[in-house]
Amino acid sequence: MTNLPPAGFWQQLRTQVRSTIPSRAEFAQIRWLRPVAHRLTEPGLWHARPEALARGLAIGLFWAFVVPFGQIVFAAAHCVWWRGNIPIAAAVTLITNPITIGGWLYLGYKVGYVFIGTAGGAPVPADVTAGGFLITLQSLGWPTVLGMAIFATVGSVSGYVFMRLGSRAWFHWRVARRARARKG
Repeated sequence: MTNLPPAGFWQQLRTQVRSTIPSRAEFAQIRWLRPVAHRLTEPGLWHARPEALARGLAIGLFWAFVVPFGQIVFAAAHCVWWRGNIPIAAAVTLITNPITIGGWLYLGYKVGYVFIGTAGGAPVPADVTAGGFLITLQSLGWPTVLGMAIFATVGSVSGYVFMRLGSRAWFHWRVARRARARKG
């Protein structure tokens, strides 16, 4: 038995995450996923390729701000369609969780208010379910809806660009590090 160096934080985190994520075979065995299991188990949706990571980040950021519930399902479905990385998209949607959503809605209102200039919404109706979806949006306020749409759009585009530039810089850093290791 060889003496292996102790694993670093990132290695331990990667091992722990890999042990908790179900395998492709386990996904295929879930009864309600069987109709789409052949799509969800494609290896390209789970591997860390730069383009897939960038797409997954953009998709996750978009759905994090567009829908207040079920974001992971929407993000995973769109990752299958656009060939994005599903784990990244699912993790990024957690930026708007039940603890932080109030702050995001407030910031969305402030950003939307800059563009609209007025409150633009009716007071909150007593019975939101009877009024329908548009009245619910109005009760939240059109500035909030506009602000969240701006966050979704700008966030997804900037996330995509950031990931592509970051992966390119990381690749060049690795190549330079290997070249230095060969020289000396």
